[in-house]
Amino acid sequence: MRLEIFEFIDETISIVDGMKDVLEESNRELEYFFRGLFFEHDNILNISSRVKTTTSLKEKIFRNNFYLKYESPEELVANLSDLIGLRIECRFIEDEEDVYSKIVEEFNIPVEDGYYSSKENPNILLNLDDDQPQVQKNGFGIYKIDGKYLREDRIIRFELQIKSLVNVFWGEAEHKVLYKNYKYLLTEDLFRDIMHALKENLIMVDKQLRILYNHLKEMDESNIDKRKEQLEAILSKIIYEIYSDKTKKEFGFVLDYRKSCDIIVSYVLRQNGHNDPMAYDNVYLKILSRLYKIKENDIYLERPIEFEREIQYEDEFCRKIGEAILEIINKDFKWNLFFKIIFQLESGKNAEEFEKFLIFLRDRFLDNLKLSEGLNSRFNEEEKEEITRYIMDLIADCFIKNREIEFINDDNIDNLNKKINIILRKVINYDMWKENINYFTDELRCKLNDYK
Repeated sequence: MRLEIFEFIDETISIVDGMKDVLEESNRELEYFFRGLFFEHDNILNISSRVKTTTSLKEKIFRNNFYLKYESPEELVANLSDLIGLRIECRFIEDEEDVYSKIVEEFNIPVEDGYYSSKENPNILLNLDDDQPQVQKNGFGIYKIDGKYLREDRIIRFELQIKSLVNVFWGEAEHKVLYKNYKYLLTEDLFRDIMHALKENLIMVDKQLRILYNHLKEMDESNIDKRKEQLEAILSKIIYEIYSDKTKKEFGFVLDYRKSCDIIVSYVLRQNGHNDPMAYDNVYLKILSRLYKIKENDIYLERPIEFEREIQYEDEFCRKIGEAILEIINKDFKWNLFFKIIFQLESGKNAEEFEKFLIFLRDRFLDNLKLSEGLNSRFNEEEKEEITRYIMDLIADCFIKNREIEFINDDNIDNLNKKINIILRKVINYDMWKENINYFTDELRCKLNDYK
């Protein structure tokens, strides 16, 4: 015979499972609303949401003795404040108050018992009469707002949190170290002291990041390139340190792949829309947020990379480079680690990201040829296309010959493009190109192979 609490839990889970579809739909609709509300606010890094999992719900019932507090599972479900959880992530701790003020400004129509609605959607209610930020058991404050979503004939309760970058990290660290590890209860005071010290350090990091951010924002447009260069160097250093630590922990040694980190940063920034100077800070901080999460996750460096489907190539250059990399991606550790980092930093599937990187790599050479003074001033469109295709084939063939990761490093690509431009400036016209193609081919191959 089972204890009554387990019957209570099973009935509660069954009720919630029956609401799964409406909870998922409500979750998407709420996230969509708040994304729209903060669409133009550049201090918002991300808005995320989730429906409470079965495991988390069971744990909460045990931890809070809901079996004793509520007379029935139906009453419990009706009063659960976080079946749906939304989180607004902002840059800095001081931004949390700004975001909360925006919410208070938007939800200004009194409804009932401290709840307010917005003219944009009267079915979304927030309890704004409670003091914010709320003081937690650990003594720290958190912006946590109870909400109701009136959907058809049901009331869906949700919880809205506002967290800065460092508080997101802090919350997850505390949750995993203390909240999830009951074996530490005997030394809980010691762990709380350590976590409080960590919190103080994170607050200091937040202040330092804010000072850096404000300093960079004050730089005028003439310094935008220098500003981007500094931020990219910081990201590259962070990536290198994270994966160096994990490599050393798993294998006992560290490889020098700092230059590979530079092109990873170039790729990731380009994929996230870094070309807009006004959006650059947001892109930078979003990537920084991902790196904080990656730092806490396990990375299995010995596992091979797998793809969900066959790779599709946009052109012959991508096919040549792609097939050459695929032959060694699970044999050469540097190539393997290179793409593991990219796949973890980007949100797409492995095959999709691999294809995107091939296009990115191709465009690093192709864009240079499109802007080449030698090509644009001395050849017609058909001739330019023929010469461009010829040079791109040479580049791919030289890569295939060695297949070393140093070939695609940022500084090497820049140097190769400069060498190609120098050679093209020697070509006076198309006839000269055709008559001396063997000479130019040998010179190009020599320059392309000279990259170490």
